[in-house]
Amino acid sequence: MVLSLLCLSLIVLEALHSQAQDIPPTRIPAPPLSKIPLQPDFQDDRFQGDWFTIGAATNAVMKGKGNNSKYYMTRVNFELNDDHSYNVSTTGLSGQKCAQWTSTLVPYIQPGQFTRLNMTNSDTESYLWRVTATDYEQFAMLYIEYKFKHRIYFQVKLNGRTQELSSELQEHFIKFARSLGLGDENTVYFEPIVTSIQGATWLPHQTCQ
Repeated sequence: MVLSLLCLSLIVLEALHSQAQDIPPTRIPAPPLSKIPLQPDFQDDRFQGDWFTIGAATNAVMKGKGNNSKYYMTRVNFELNDDHSYNVSTTGLSGQKCAQWTSTLVPYIQPGQFTRLNMTNSDTESYLWRVTATDYEQFAMLYIEYKFKHRIYFQVKLNGRTQELSSELQEHFIKFARSLGLGDENTVYFEPIVTSIQGATWLPHQTCQ
């Protein structure tokens, strides 16, 4: 649960952390930041709004053998403030129930790079959130790195404005993850949460107020 709470703001691997069963014996070391791209001329006003978590790769959790658990998308809303920080609201499934989490990302050193606000009451020693690439209208690739109890964890995420992205964008995400040492066993794709009721399709995300 602690690791799940650490991942509220993003992307948002709450479902992955809560459902995964196996922790790798040796974590892949975090890459130097010089190896991580940063979106040029980041435009925070264009980035705000809703994003869906399409895929994620992390050095913290691996898919276990025989683990048939499904990982469901979360919807993340970025609300831009006057000081260029974001109020981040994440909506998704916690168990079988719809839940919401909130956090705040504040600009950190460079445009397109952020840290979390108010970490003094947690065991998180550092937190970095970086937009590596985005076209603002369709996709965003993110890099998140945090230090928790003297251990460094990192993840890369593929977000979309809609719940489906092209195979070309997914392949680009895979290549980026592999360049950081993350393989198929470190990577999951999230399934849409869609339920049909009397012929109507709706998202449980939309029922959370």
